[in-house]
Amino acid sequence: MPTMPIVSPFLTIDRVTKTYPTANGPANILDGIDLAVAEGEFICLIGHSGCGKSTLLNMVSGFNTPTSGSVKLQDRLISEPGPDRMMVFQNYCLLPWLTAYDNIYLAVDAVYPHHTEAQKKAIVREHIEMVGLTESADKKPTQLSGGMKQRVAIARALAIKPQVLILDEPFGALDAITKEELQDELLAIWREHQVTVLMITHDVDEALYLADRLVMMTNGPAAKIGEILDIPFERPRNREKIMESETYIDLRNYALDFLFNRYAHLDD
Repeated sequence: MPTMPIVSPFLTIDRVTKTYPTANGPANILDGIDLAVAEGEFICLIGHSGCGKSTLLNMVSGFNTPTSGSVKLQDRLISEPGPDRMMVFQNYCLLPWLTAYDNIYLAVDAVYPHHTEAQKKAIVREHIEMVGLTESADKKPTQLSGGMKQRVAIARALAIKPQVLILDEPFGALDAITKEELQDELLAIWREHQVTVLMITHDVDEALYLADRLVMMTNGPAAKIGEILDIPFERPRNREKIMESETYIDLRNYALDFLFNRYAHLDD
């Protein structure tokens, strides 16, 4: 399927490869990855386990670096983590001895040390309210459900006001109802903050509902971007309307054919 041209790329991944040394010689994980992302775009990445999706986004976050090629944000080379790029993980990564409020406050305090105490508290309250957890602000992670923990993680990331929000299967461990609720909340937050989103998922339906474009990875080793699908549904999105459309069915079947026929995993 044809892809739409990107004008004035905000984030560029240019001819990126990643190779790790092993006892049997170099292992090529990613091979020649090219991707241009517009500011404010919502991108989903999908592919089988081990195809290098997380490795690729770790290079955007700055936790990893390419063996060759480059990753740039607004023409600035990414070589280390920074508050302009924040990650949200499936396992939440909250400090269990801190309350929801304090988990967010710790991040705000680290990034904005020169803000007044009142300014920091206002930022935390704003983002706790944004994810609907004002009444649970004083609870610790062990007192929160999985969905509530992920809301705290998203609030913590956005409180830093990043330019890029990186999500690594954020809803993968949640039940179906909570997952759909958080998908809708994420879209509402994304519209309000106009942040650029890169999100890994194994769920084709989730990707088609959320994304502007779906990046489909081939299997590793030496994984590449196999195809990029444009998702044409208007925003704000209506889940029922989308899933009843012929376009949705066609895109879903195309993506599933890519994953489970053309690039079927050997173990599938």
